[in-house]
Amino acid sequence: MNLRDIKKDIMYVLNAFIEDCDAVATVNPKASDMALGDLFDEAVDLYNDLMDKVSAKVEGSKKAYFNGLRKELLEKTEALYMKLSDIIRATQK
Repeated sequence: MNLRDIKKDIMYVLNAFIEDCDAVATVNPKASDMALGDLFDEAVDLYNDLMDKVSAKVEGSKKAYFNGLRKELLEKTEALYMKLSDIIRATQK
């Protein structure tokens, strides 16, 4: 595990989420553009936050630090997907 790998993971996971938001907007015209836009903004903010943390000077174990960042990435992305699911459910009512 190294710096390049964690940056690729962050980029891949959040790009996949943004593509999913775009797919929902394309397939489901009832989905609120404002709500999807807010999710998109949250994903971009998360990306910027995590990339700042990756670039920060690490004292101590880099492995533990990067594992923590990966865990944070997955937890926060899962929360974004839950919000996306809520938007989809709201359009089906």
